[in-house]
Amino acid sequence: MNPKVDAFLSRAAKWQKEMEKLRAIALDCGLNEELKWGKPCYTFQGKNVVVIQGFKDYCALLFFKGYLLSNAGGLLVKTGENTVVGRQARFRSVAEITGAKADLKASIYEAIEVEKAGIKPAAAEKAAIKLPEELQTRLNKNPTLKKAFHALSPGRQRGHIFYISQAKQSKTRESRVDKSAKQILAGKGPND
Repeated sequence: MNPKVDAFLSRAAKWQKEMEKLRAIALDCGLNEELKWGKPCYTFQGKNVVVIQGFKDYCALLFFKGYLLSNAGGLLVKTGENTVVGRQARFRSVAEITGAKADLKASIYEAIEVEKAGIKPAAAEKAAIKLPEELQTRLNKNPTLKKAFHALSPGRQRGHIFYISQAKQSKTRESRVDKSAKQILAGKGPND
């Protein structure tokens, strides 16, 4: 048991009992306990296996290479629409965790085997990203903006595309193109 994790759990305002239960399960599987990214993280031979996370509506045990697991008991879910590798087991009570203990342990042991085998996630193929019509029109009209956009890193380009394309109405997408143009010309992503 890591004293830094003890301190973290003592300050946890929400999900403290649930996190303590998840901690006990992870430690019972022989993982090493660390505090990474301000959260309890459990490793095997220096490799991250799972991390305990607290959210507004649930607490979770995130499996770093969860997509490689068989998903015993169907506990593991993608953390978001664009998630490729990680998977979470989400809980709202100690009773839920207790009921899922066997499946959780099976998933942790399977994750340890993935680390022992040295399996690495396959590089995800990037699908061709379609520019929102409003952005494409602006880039065609403004060569300086187009040059600046293509000078951005692929991640920053995707960030702007995602930010603009998430708007449902064309008027809102136009407004977002206006906001993004300033960031693009400054060589920044939407969150920089």
